[in-house]
Amino acid sequence: MLLLLIFLASCTTLPPRNGDNLCATFKENEDWYEEAKESSEKWGVPINVQMAIMHQESHFVADARPPRTWLLGFIPWFRPTSAYGYAQALDGTWDLYLDDAGSWWADRDDFSDAVDFIGWYSHISHAKLGISKSDAKNLYLAYHEGQGGYQRKTYLSKPSLKRVADKVANKAREFQRQLSTCEIN
Repeated sequence: MLLLLIFLASCTTLPPRNGDNLCATFKENEDWYEEAKESSEKWGVPINVQMAIMHQESHFVADARPPRTWLLGFIPWFRPTSAYGYAQALDGTWDLYLDDAGSWWADRDDFSDAVDFIGWYSHISHAKLGISKSDAKNLYLAYHEGQGGYQRKTYLSKPSLKRVADKVANKAREFQRQLSTCEIN
């Protein structure tokens, strides 16, 4: 049993040591650049935008989940949403992705599947809402609020979310600068 647990733990990809440096991240996780590039070519969403959204959502933690709420201040209770994995995809949205574009073996804690999900969702946001595929700020707002919430402009009453979206846009610009200077094999 102990060997099985050690084996399963070794299958989990650790987050990059320097997730703020995209060149270092891609160097440390050799397949990630090709997988992000493949998603970018498939959906037309730039690598830096996809990676900025993933950075904000999970900081590249494969099994990220929102923190549990606490009952009476000390009893661990339910999580506020079903968000899970690199992309923090909700159960229902992930199911739509599987039906529309993913394989039935896709996992939210697999980088390749998660980056493809972000590309897919951003592509749909572009098609439905007219958001440019390089507009990290508005793609993130649609990603966070859902496309219906974005259409209803629910983010306008959430100043902290607008600050986070600005942060995602800044991270996308920073990642683009980094990508233009690093050599990726």
